[in-house]
Amino acid sequence: MESLKAPLTALLLISAFRLSAVYANFYNDTFCNWGYQNSAVWGDGDNLALVLDRESGSGIQTKNKFLFGSIEMQIKLVSGNSAGTVTAYYMSSTGDAHDEIDFEFLGNVSGQPYTIHTNVFVGGIGNREQQFYPWFDPTSDFHNYTIHWNPSLIAWFVDGIPIRVFRNYESIGLPYPNSQAMTAYSSLWNADNWATRGGLVKIDWSCAPFVARYRGMNLRACNWYGPESTQYCWMNTPANWWSSPENSRLSYAQIGQMEWVQNNYMIYDYCKDVYRFHGEIPAECYQQQL
Repeated sequence: MESLKAPLTALLLISAFRLSAVYANFYNDTFCNWGYQNSAVWGDGDNLALVLDRESGSGIQTKNKFLFGSIEMQIKLVSGNSAGTVTAYYMSSTGDAHDEIDFEFLGNVSGQPYTIHTNVFVGGIGNREQQFYPWFDPTSDFHNYTIHWNPSLIAWFVDGIPIRVFRNYESIGLPYPNSQAMTAYSSLWNADNWATRGGLVKIDWSCAPFVARYRGMNLRACNWYGPESTQYCWMNTPANWWSSPENSRLSYAQIGQMEWVQNNYMIYDYCKDVYRFHGEIPAECYQQQL
């Protein structure tokens, strides 16, 4: 009987991962971690609003932690003069040596585009920013923002179009976030000391309250139950679709889409900022990030 215990436990855990939340619910799968009075959930938990006013912003986080998978959120950003505000949507572990994968949407003066800010932290170190202008109005309707994370790569998608990839190059000694489970977060907050034109444009509080709206959260990811989950989240099995070979790289069509975005809408790439790094570009920038 004892010889059957380990395989049975593995089977039960893999089954649990297979049944992990897909179409998530803001009532059941998240909680407000600050600014409770400035958040609202309605429509059976399918809709969320985060609010920023003079008193407070607001934020949510998932109840579960994850190691690999796809986290999707449909967001309708703050409309009008949103200068100085940031709507953040990201995954992060905790502690000084935390890992983190960021989408941040930097507000704008009316008539000017938002900035889509992306970054990766590994072991508490970031400085891997890429920024883009959206090719659409992100305030007029909901758009899908997806963080896809697996042992081979991290990819940021907007409405199914990849805008950036960060690959695992641990084989040549470069750090990659693959051992710390992360919680998914979103928040709306006052960042007018840096968000719009480097902090030159401040929040116009006469435009408050600022509101970001959410719907359609999908958590197609490997739930974390503790250190024993690591081997199961890494396994290449049908349940762990994120670890399949086809998900370890972009397709040729996706590469073409990403190149179109980067050629036309990228406004900052840390890999090209020779002044910031004093002529020594980070080592991963010499690798092919596809």
